[in-house]
Amino acid sequence: MSIHALKSYACHSDQSNGRQFDESLDPFNNAFELDRKRVAGCAAFRRLEYKTQAFVTLEDDHFRTRLTHTLEVAGIARVLAKALGVNETLAETISLAHDLGHPPFGHAGEVALRELMAENGGFEHNTHALRVVDYLEHPFPQHRGLNLTFETREGLIKHSTKYDRPEGASKDPSLWDLFECGNLPSMEGQVACVADRLAYDGHDLEDAIAANLVNEDDLASVDIWAEAMEPIREQYPDHVLAAIRRPVLDRLGNLLIADVVEETGKRIAANDPKLVDDLRLMKDGVVALSDSRNKQLNELELFLVEHVYHHHRLVRMDAKARRFIERLFHAYVENSAMLPPRFTQRIDEQGVHRVVCDYIAGMTDRFCQDDYLRMFEPFERV
Repeated sequence: MSIHALKSYACHSDQSNGRQFDESLDPFNNAFELDRKRVAGCAAFRRLEYKTQAFVTLEDDHFRTRLTHTLEVAGIARVLAKALGVNETLAETISLAHDLGHPPFGHAGEVALRELMAENGGFEHNTHALRVVDYLEHPFPQHRGLNLTFETREGLIKHSTKYDRPEGASKDPSLWDLFECGNLPSMEGQVACVADRLAYDGHDLEDAIAANLVNEDDLASVDIWAEAMEPIREQYPDHVLAAIRRPVLDRLGNLLIADVVEETGKRIAANDPKLVDDLRLMKDGVVALSDSRNKQLNELELFLVEHVYHHHRLVRMDAKARRFIERLFHAYVENSAMLPPRFTQRIDEQGVHRVVCDYIAGMTDRFCQDDYLRMFEPFERV
């Protein structure tokens, strides 16, 4: 979409609030395209391939990883942004970067690090995603970080869903510049938030079906699933669930996307924003589901909690993952000389706990497991 086709309240690349460090213009990429290029090319993005989404990546090659989740979020974000007349590239870029701060082993890894860092500055993966792009990634000799635009960085720190709540970020003096314009993100940032929710609900359900954690009888009581299933089952009455799950989930996703577009249009009409800052200063976001669809999606999410996330297979793996992270964390804090030199040289300035947290949060599942084995298994197995 050209910048001339964008709504007045969209983020226009030629009107960006800029970068932390001045740079000459890129002859081939506008401001947000350059951000996308840098995010997709950074090491933290590549490591998402081996980080857990919901099902541990070490169990099966077919489960979603944090990387494939990210790509699905970006795809939904582009569809929504295009339909709503806002910047597709920025919505995609925020989506591609939104999980760069996730530690290994999904939610279990974040809970472990949050508890371990409770007395030392805390840990929250959205805040850490901003730390990744602002500091921990440093491919350029002239400055640390990827030097992304204000709009992309804002989208990261203000990313908010049921499982993403960077509480307290607005009170951090180092982040005040991102909140002076308002507590809400741009419309593109809001699109990324909604796309995140739609993506993980859909693909976690598909992975649960593939893993035989739920069946068609279990799902029959979930309203939005039943609505999406009805015409597909009529067309294919004899097919097993595995053979039709994809068209059912595609239809479910389209029902939700259509609802977001309709509800957002109503909220835009009611609030009549003219500029992006009008959206940032609102009390509530404009990109949202209707009350009826939101109720249905809440029902699906409760189903996932009860039948999937609390399933003994996932609970057992989560317990193991937390043990890996907790023991590694304490070992490195007690003997920081075991860290790579590029980390030990930051300890005097940033403290051993933050540096160890940075190191572990950057690990993939398999690196974390291998590091645990190297650290704690008998010598002959190393």
